[in-house]
Amino acid sequence: MIVDKIENAHLYGNISENIVKALETLKELDPAELSDGRHDVDGDNVFLISQHYETKPFRQGKLEAHRKYIDIQFLAAGQELLGYAPAGNLETDQPYSEEKDVVFYKVPDRISSIVLTPGLFCILFPHDTHMPGCQLNAPSSVHKVVIKVKLIAQEK
Repeated sequence: MIVDKIENAHLYGNISENIVKALETLKELDPAELSDGRHDVDGDNVFLISQHYETKPFRQGKLEAHRKYIDIQFLAAGQELLGYAPAGNLETDQPYSEEKDVVFYKVPDRISSIVLTPGLFCILFPHDTHMPGCQLNAPSSVHKVVIKVKLIAQEK
């Protein structure tokens, strides 16, 4: 997992071309102009989902991970607590859904958390389980942009 300010996005250009596209999109984006829902950047290779919601109590969160896409989560407004744990030895709660590209895990007794505020982004890889949408001290109205970056197998 990577967490940083959007003005440092240029530091991550060597990860992949699609991550470069995604981060450049975030830097140039005016979230206020986005309607909620999916917006294509490069078809199914890179697309974003704009969403508005109220954060929920941490105990109501679901720990998830993806296999086909890397998530780049960017907070445009509000604040949220993002739970995080490496997938390693976690117990599956709901099996992987190929259609939705998501697997849910049981939340362990100990889990790390990160406070996301406007201007911060996090890159979450398939081994990075995450629990988005949680409240810090009280519910917060959030505008989040999630960019989905398709994983491309590397040839050997």
